[in-house]
Amino acid sequence: MSRKLAIIASNGGLFDAYKVFNVATAAAATDQEVAIFFTFEGLNLIHKEAYSQLPMPEGKEHYQKGFEKANVPAIPELVAMAQEMGVKLIGCQMTMDVMELEKDAFVDGIEVGGAVTFLEFAKDADVTLTF
Repeated sequence: MSRKLAIIASNGGLFDAYKVFNVATAAAATDQEVAIFFTFEGLNLIHKEAYSQLPMPEGKEHYQKGFEKANVPAIPELVAMAQEMGVKLIGCQMTMDVMELEKDAFVDGIEVGGAVTFLEFAKDADVTLTF
């Protein structure tokens, strides 16, 4: 892998999840090394109970039919795809501590680390995005 993409996921809505995992899987499909740092509400995107029931923003319910019609995978499927493609998922230790969440509340295979863990990856990333 010659290029690196670093993503910070700090929002926990359904649209944020699609943005994060669509970009991450697209980059991984083009042989880029990808890491996502999930912090604050962004932890919802990898939380075992939350990620399968992320709310549709009010007034945007019509997107649900569009997602179904376009065969867009559900968020749990996108998370699994990302992991199969080698995307590194990093849960923010500080946020987990503040919210009293343990690693086993999240999808299997995540790494738990602080900002330094993410910065070590991101320091030589070609692109860094925040959602």
